[in-house]
Amino acid sequence: MDITAAVLSAIGAQAPFTDSKPLAVERIRLDRPGPGEVLVRIKAAGLCHSDLSVINGNRPRPMPMALGHEAAGIVEEVGPHADGAGGEVLKPGDHVAFVFVPSCGHCEPCTEGRPALCEPGAAANGAGTLLSGARRLHRHDDEPVNHHLGVSGFADYATVSRRSLVKVEPELPLEEAALFGCAVLTGVGAVINTARMPAGSSAAVIGLGGVGLAALLGAVAAGARTIVAVDLSDDRLAFARELGATAAVNASDPEAAGQVRAATGGGVEYAFDFTGSVRALDLAYQITRRGGTTVTAGLPAPTATMPLAPVTLVAEERTLKGSYIGTAVPTRDIPRYIELYRRGLLPVDRLVTGTLALEDINEGFDRLHSGDAIRQVVVL
Repeated sequence: MDITAAVLSAIGAQAPFTDSKPLAVERIRLDRPGPGEVLVRIKAAGLCHSDLSVINGNRPRPMPMALGHEAAGIVEEVGPHADGAGGEVLKPGDHVAFVFVPSCGHCEPCTEGRPALCEPGAAANGAGTLLSGARRLHRHDDEPVNHHLGVSGFADYATVSRRSLVKVEPELPLEEAALFGCAVLTGVGAVINTARMPAGSSAAVIGLGGVGLAALLGAVAAGARTIVAVDLSDDRLAFARELGATAAVNASDPEAAGQVRAATGGGVEYAFDFTGSVRALDLAYQITRRGGTTVTAGLPAPTATMPLAPVTLVAEERTLKGSYIGTAVPTRDIPRYIELYRRGLLPVDRLVTGTLALEDINEGFDRLHSGDAIRQVVVL
């Protein structure tokens, strides 16, 4: 079948993207689902810095690629043997959120309850294929088009692995459901799953994009007594206060670390970095108190390195941890986070700063790049 999709043909485009136009909205062919796969009509897809990092070359991927990894939609067709984790079978008409790492259920991380680290899923994502190894996207000259993280959500339809989908209740608006598969899963999960932050803790969140603000909401929901928001934007800092931050520090201030330590009596027990900047990660480590934990979910360029005094890990019993997809079990966590949202404890809808048409996607990435938007959602 023919679909409309936003396709990236080369990495390394420079802003403004309305001039360089890295994403071309074009008609391409989509194969119907094979064994273990599902055809979904996409209704909403969020613009994320992980997409931007492919456009600008910080996260190299095989080209050409249909971008988009944070999405939600309605099941159109189910291929043979498309049972999900736990044996749940999807049917046409079901509402689903996409997850950007499919989990095979059989590799060592999956059997240990760590599907975010699925080894076949990571290999497929790096190769630009679905979990099966297949590519279901093609240009009309039969040139294969790669899948972005098994989703390729900037399109009106997608064929994906059943393991890339989590069923959601139809009462949840799909433009909000999309955020649960990336921003919410990653941000809230970093607080609850990776850090296992107990109620009454002190925390700092560095980088107030969609993922960072979701983490802030997660820290509020988890009962943190103190939450310091850190960012370069005073507008973002003011918004973080509205969402529950108890203090705000502009990271451009040379005394930013000292300000956080002064506001928290020597540093926070849990510091979270969501920037993809080594300088920001270093700041997160600086403001973590003795015995505390620093968690990073940012993705700097693969060549980036960080200076670290190992003695602090030992003498101060410090912990530095990475968090990928919020150390999530998506089939467990997405329904839980949606229920928190329903109860008013996780107001994810406040993170959506605008909607746009697929044809305006380059303009949307300009707004994301400049910091003028938190989470924009393409509505299809």
